[in-house]
Amino acid sequence: MVNFEELIKSLILPLVSFPEEVEIAYIGEEDGVESYEVKVAKFDLGRVIGKGGHIAQAIRTILYAKASKEGVRVHLNIIEK
Repeated sequence: MVNFEELIKSLILPLVSFPEEVEIAYIGEEDGVESYEVKVAKFDLGRVIGKGGHIAQAIRTILYAKASKEGVRVHLNIIEK
């Protein structure tokens, strides 16, 4: 079983300037979808989302691919702390 919180952390931490500000939380499961929330410092939000949301989409793609191999569905929400 994949620890999605650790996977998300390994994808997010290299991108931010303030890794101590990153919070990753499991929100729960609804309709078979596991939800996670990532809170980053205001300064780092743009770095994690990227121009046009391309970095955030790449992070989600990696996460969804791993989840698909595990037979689960996940949702990732990235917000400002």
